[in-house]
Amino acid sequence: MTATPFLFIDGVDIHVEGIGAETIVMIHGWPDSYRLWDHQVAALKGSFRCVRFTFPGFDRAHERRTRDVEEFSAFVAKVIAQVSPGKPVILLLHDWGCVYGYQFYIRNPQLVSKIIGADIGDPASVRRELTISTALMVLAYQIPLAFAWMIGGKIGDAIVRSVAKGIRCPTDPATMHSGMAFPYFLMWFAGSRGLRPQFREFKPAVPMFYLYAKRKPFQFHTQSWLDWLLSRPGNKVQGFDTGHWIMSADPQGFTAAVRGWLGG
Repeated sequence: MTATPFLFIDGVDIHVEGIGAETIVMIHGWPDSYRLWDHQVAALKGSFRCVRFTFPGFDRAHERRTRDVEEFSAFVAKVIAQVSPGKPVILLLHDWGCVYGYQFYIRNPQLVSKIIGADIGDPASVRRELTISTALMVLAYQIPLAFAWMIGGKIGDAIVRSVAKGIRCPTDPATMHSGMAFPYFLMWFAGSRGLRPQFREFKPAVPMFYLYAKRKPFQFHTQSWLDWLLSRPGNKVQGFDTGHWIMSADPQGFTAAVRGWLGG
């Protein structure tokens, strides 16, 4: 599937496909592009307006620099103003798309009607309940990626591809580069200019569907957060017997679950 750009906002192509009264804004994570959602768009565009883009900075054509939560939130607000003026949208998120997307919602709750988050829960609760063994596993891949951003060039690209291979990422290695690794640098080495000072606890007031992968060494959510989520009406949690990229490993199951929850 090749989506023709519909809009061009802040140097990023915005792809819009489908019909329907509701708009789904799809935000991927590392080290992917808007193509991550090909199967979901093909299945949902008959009932929803599907909007997606490559995360700013993840395309080689984008300027190589960092994007913090505030800048990203302003960007997404511009996208929604163009594609769904005056009407809130559904967020479909994965990986860093969850981290940045949740923070966008916290800052702009009036722009979001529902949230679908894949495999990343509330970062604040994860940090509070992080075990030493899990922390070491997280550092083992995130610190090299932070260094990949700082080193750049062919060496930085090679580090990114090596880490992706090590965690069995299904994305084409040819599309990967060190410029994609800036969130890891912002997480660990940017100090007061980084992501941590910008994070706010994520407990959505809108309905949320959280999907997570079971076949992985650790989870980016806590049981206490899942319990809170399920205590709210309209929310749902579902596990899948896959790795982190659920929508790629089980596209039919993932999409059917999303469609079923949305009622489309």
